[in-house]
Amino acid sequence: MQYVVIDLEWNNAYSKKTSGFVNEIIEIGAVKIDEGLNTVDTFSCIVRSQIGRKLRGSVKKLTHLTNDDISTGVPFTKAFSLFRKWMGEDDTVIMSWGDGDIRALLENYSYFCGVETVPFLKYYCDLQKYFQRIKKRRADQQAGLITAAQEIGIDPEIYTHHRALGDSMLTADIFEIIYDENSFKKEVRVCNDEFYSRLLFKAKILKNIDNPLIDKKRLEHYCDSCGARCELTEPWRFSCNFFRASFYCKNCDTAYAVKVRFKKLYDSVDFKKIVTVVNNDPDDEEDDEE
Repeated sequence: MQYVVIDLEWNNAYSKKTSGFVNEIIEIGAVKIDEGLNTVDTFSCIVRSQIGRKLRGSVKKLTHLTNDDISTGVPFTKAFSLFRKWMGEDDTVIMSWGDGDIRALLENYSYFCGVETVPFLKYYCDLQKYFQRIKKRRADQQAGLITAAQEIGIDPEIYTHHRALGDSMLTADIFEIIYDENSFKKEVRVCNDEFYSRLLFKAKILKNIDNPLIDKKRLEHYCDSCGARCELTEPWRFSCNFFRASFYCKNCDTAYAVKVRFKKLYDSVDFKKIVTVVNNDPDDEEDDEE
């Protein structure tokens, strides 16, 4: 088994063909690592732009690539033919920092090749998720590449940022430090139909409070001080992705503003709750107005 860390740069371009925007890949960078966790080779390629003839200003500023660069690169199909040849025939776990690159890759294969899977993708690991589990971070505490590097003692300044090869090299070095055989095996995904279904699934905010997916017990509130069940004083209403309501604890004479969010994920419902104590002291209110 070998490992390949891949990083992609892309340009959000409008396509007349689809009447929509496509994250068109403009650069590929990759690092090949053997079973002994030794870096054995690297791959770098500028991809010729075929949808957007000009780079967005933000992309040029971030990557320092120019319109001339993407006009003289290798076409998408040729670029990934070269990549597959470089990768070889060995069983390979493809890895990236976050799954955004894999989503863009799938989008480009669909656009240019008319296929709904990535041909060379057999096994995959999202190294950002792996890092978060190793470091026991919550799902909402995503670590960026530079932050992760600094946390484990890597100086990110010695790498070229926001270029595919530089970022893939930094990601590879992070992988080599945090790798643990047993925990890593649990993170590797077989790229089957379920994998693609999860990858393409779009999380959705639940807006109907009567939706059976909403756990009604989550709509109760208990006093932060005494633990007693609070009284709902203002009905739930939906605004800015959250259900919002007011509660009151008679024991503590405390009012609360509560907002909760339910997000439908592929096989679960994500729940977030934010509670604010409402100050009902008239004197304090006057002070606030001053």
